[in-house]
Amino acid sequence: MAREFIVEADGGSRGNPGPAGYGAVVIDAATGETLAEAAEYLGVVTNNVAEYRGLLAGLRAARALDPDAAVHVRMDSKLVVEQMSGRWKIKHPDMKPLATEASRVFPPDRVTYEWIPRAENKHADRLANEAMDAGKRGEQWSASTSTAELDTRASAPPAARGPERPRVTGDAAAGAAAARAALAAPRKGRGAGTSAAPPRGRDQPPLADTLDTLTTADAPPADTRAARNVATAPRPASGWAPPDMGAPATFVLLRHGETPLTPQKRFSGSGGTDPALSEVGLDQARRVGEALARRGTIEAILASPLTRTRQTAAAVADRLGLDVTIDEGLKETDFGAWEGLTFGEVRERHPDDLTTWLADPEAHPTGGGESFAETATRIAATRDRLIAAYAGRTVLLVTHVTPIKTFVQLALGAPLQSLFRMELSAASLSAVAYYADGNASVRLFNDTSHLRP
Repeated sequence: MAREFIVEADGGSRGNPGPAGYGAVVIDAATGETLAEAAEYLGVVTNNVAEYRGLLAGLRAARALDPDAAVHVRMDSKLVVEQMSGRWKIKHPDMKPLATEASRVFPPDRVTYEWIPRAENKHADRLANEAMDAGKRGEQWSASTSTAELDTRASAPPAARGPERPRVTGDAAAGAAAARAALAAPRKGRGAGTSAAPPRGRDQPPLADTLDTLTTADAPPADTRAARNVATAPRPASGWAPPDMGAPATFVLLRHGETPLTPQKRFSGSGGTDPALSEVGLDQARRVGEALARRGTIEAILASPLTRTRQTAAAVADRLGLDVTIDEGLKETDFGAWEGLTFGEVRERHPDDLTTWLADPEAHPTGGGESFAETATRIAATRDRLIAAYAGRTVLLVTHVTPIKTFVQLALGAPLQSLFRMELSAASLSAVAYYADGNASVRLFNDTSHLRP
């Protein structure tokens, strides 16, 4: 009877692209025992490429242990799992050859794929971070200094008894039963939970030439010796890499879809009628969800409490399989008596107030409301709170024009008057990354490519 392995893999980059690494672990599905670990610093590549490299290393490590084994892959990358299962197309030129290579390590009818939450992939994640830390020092990852398995076991909660035992990586036996069930299920080629790629071809490189840095735990001697021997060839040291502060907190900023007021360019803040999305806006929200699903990097979703942002967030969350957290700090500016009016109507009715407001960020709209300076103070506090809560993670913030412009303005250190010099379309995406040293990097602004036919 063929042996059954679980492969858990992860990859990450500190910046996207940025200094990157991967980690992978091979687990005996019957016992939950760790059989092999692999990790490598990759230099500067994207997060998705690092994830694919982790998958490839894990599969090769499993094959080195037993080329006839059945393998169940568990990853927290929705993108890789869906693409390798054949449900999503692989379009990126950097990922196509890696996916093809991964598909050839084992025949497709012997590999299944499962998405797991990041919290259940801690062992591979720690290996990837060890590799990136080594790269920061100008070194390669070393098995002899790795503490990933020990750290993961130490952070795991006590194992529960009975059928509800939580699946926590580091106590890998917790997931062994589910993996065995997936491995035992009939395999139908491309489709849910199966490998999407063609059978192993004749042009597959020899394992000794392609196996990534790998070590083994206390597995049966014949298996561990074989895995260790194929990894003995020395690797050249990595070149220069920029210093980093660890993985940033990355905020993907999504403006809500259109409402009936959007095409008319009317002031629509937090003090008005709280309009819902139009049919156009609902379609835009669905398109954003599809685009973000293809990217596969969003780990949490937060939204302003207003109806239009809640609707937009719900459409995206439904596609990504995530929950939505409402955050009051993300609401739009209150435009006072200007709510529902066009810029021209405000100029006709309140010309002096408008002139003052355009010149002074401390000025309030007619009838009260919120000044841009007050909005900036609120957004800065929200930013700091969310950076602390989501350090090292990629979070979608579904919000409004003024908050998104303010996130960007603060990141750039620009004056508040710069808000009048930014164009932000409905359902557009922007992104800002925040590092531990307090620096920020604007990665994307007003991207609407996902809305094109």
